[in-house]
Amino acid sequence: MTQDENMPPKTSENRVADVNNEPRKPVYEKTNDDGEVLLSLQNLQVYYKISGGFLKPAKAVKAVDGVNLDIRKGETLGLVGESGCGKSTLGKAILRLTEPTGGKIVYHGKDLAHASSNYMREQRKNLQMIFQDPYASLNPRMTVGSIIGEPLRTFGLTKGRDINEMVQELMETVGLSRRFIKRYPHEFSGGQRQRIGIARALAVDPEFIVADEPISALDVSIQAQIMNLMGKLQKDKNLTYLFISHDLRAVRHLSDRVAVMYLGRIVELAGGKEIYREPLMPYSKALISAVPVPDPEIEARRERIILKGDVPSPINPPKGCHFHTRCPYVIAECKQIDPKLVEIKPNHFAACIRISPEKPYIEQNVAEGLGAIGN
Repeated sequence: MTQDENMPPKTSENRVADVNNEPRKPVYEKTNDDGEVLLSLQNLQVYYKISGGFLKPAKAVKAVDGVNLDIRKGETLGLVGESGCGKSTLGKAILRLTEPTGGKIVYHGKDLAHASSNYMREQRKNLQMIFQDPYASLNPRMTVGSIIGEPLRTFGLTKGRDINEMVQELMETVGLSRRFIKRYPHEFSGGQRQRIGIARALAVDPEFIVADEPISALDVSIQAQIMNLMGKLQKDKNLTYLFISHDLRAVRHLSDRVAVMYLGRIVELAGGKEIYREPLMPYSKALISAVPVPDPEIEARRERIILKGDVPSPINPPKGCHFHTRCPYVIAECKQIDPKLVEIKPNHFAACIRISPEKPYIEQNVAEGLGAIGN
């Protein structure tokens, strides 16, 4: 792999930190000219306090640790990472299902993180969620008609129409038969229950939906149906998705852009195709290498990148780069310098002190001796 000769020159805004702790542009913000920003996360934090025990100071689990991210209107932003990295917590914090500890969630000029409960209740019409477990998210004592119709009644959206007719139209929209309206959740398959959850989210005609691993509990054939349904609904209703998943194949299929999360932070952000074709971060490369290729000959020759060690505890994350304890390219400075998310290539952001706009490929930098490999 060779370095791109058309790489833009380094400027004071995208300069990568060097060993003398030179500061870098701290966050990805207001640089997206490709679409209107619907929702902007600014240094969002979600910390859970835990008791330190007798005569010991209290500690905090840093589930989301200073995330800066813009979500554009009409796009699907994929959010990927290992289990426990904070993906679901981030999605719930955006909707205030989990209370943020700090930072801002700017939606149409209003900071949702500090908005009143009455204001948030009103915004529930615009901000909805599809949950991971389609069975646990449905009330087993309510019929499908009652479940899907509940948000219509809550927000007074019937407008004189028959609520059962509205519910049946929503059921048809997501591929369910009208005659199922009197059935209970336990009478449906997993894929059908997820369609019920999608219909409930669509009932209030939302603008933004957090899809928290909506296909992880489903069979592979059903996963494809749900992804195709979500894609069709997005086009028909101009929806914006935050699609959270550990299944990189699904994220690649649906996402316009992909954000990679590690230990509560975004470490890489790029276009959906770009990040799979040319990931920059060692962590992203390891995740993508785990995706099987549907060709037995290619799969047999392909080398899997295996990360050593376990994910550090979010109670006591490593100093410097959080990934340095597992990174094969770590040097001494990685243990001291906290990398920020900066633009390495056009619209491709990464958080690593060993790459720069002039030298974006870490393997090439290592081969050229740009920094001694440490442990």
